Amino acid sequence: MSHAPTVREILGKTESYLAGKGVDSPKLSAQLLLAQALGLDRLGLILAMDRPLTPDELDAVRPLVARRGQGEPVALILGSREFYGLDFAVTPDTLIPRPETEGLIDRVKELFPETPPEAFADLGTGSGCLAVTLAVTFPQALGLALDASPAALAVARQNAARHGVENRVSFFEGDFSRLPAREGGYALIVSNPPYVSAAEYRECSREVRDFEPQSALMPGETGLEAIPVVAATAFRALAPGGWLLVEIGWRQGPDVAAILTAHGFTDVAVRRDLAGHDRIVEGRRG
Repeated sequence: MSHAPTVREILGKTESYLAGKGVDSPKLSAQLLLAQALGLDRLGLILAMDRPLTPDELDAVRPLVARRGQGEPVALILGSREFYGLDFAVTPDTLIPRPETEGLIDRVKELFPETPPEAFADLGTGSGCLAVTLAVTFPQALGLALDASPAALAVARQNAARHGVENRVSFFEGDFSRLPAREGGYALIVSNPPYVSAAEYRECSREVRDFEPQSALMPGETGLEAIPVVAATAFRALAPGGWLLVEIGWRQGPDVAAILTAHGFTDVAVRRDLAGHDRIVEGRRG
């Protein structure tokens, strides 16, 4: 009778296979895919290291590993990605939430420590990770999530329902200039717009280029094309004293700060992420 491979053995083989294929994070990928196939979380997987796999379980693992080997991101294979401690559905129609974007939420909490924003807007919501997380973080706040992609908005709606905030976040299809006005204005507008330049996009891994929506990543040649529209829209729609926070590429801090200043924002500042890179530009409507 042939030996049934254990979880530990399959993890090792999977990691080696994925490393040979040149994918990002082969060890973590192997753990997440095997946990998914076995219906375990990662802790459960670690506790089951010496457990043999049945033929059915091996059959469940193989297609997931094959997809990962072709460069498909783990989040798309699993259909979800964690963001700020919440689980978000993701599809090929949405950008996969990145850990550095969580810094936007941290900064909003610093700007609104006692009085939560009564109303906020998220320009280019994608999966809805920012809008939904803000609505969860501020249970009294009303949000509006805007995106030009109806398919992305469908995912964002699903995520709002998943986290019980669908009654406080409304969804609007349109480009950045189409943000509906609100009586009294918004206290906060956040945006993670496309900001990758054409040159940077060519350098992106195939995982990004082949599997994530180009329109959510690259607005044009310089990567700055969306920023003036975001700034003009936000300045018009914010309440006096309201804040705009924009995620940027790590080389774009001075340029984006200049654009916000030119559009009338005060208290403009560039903030760094945990890796020390410029990541957020903020400004206040005076």
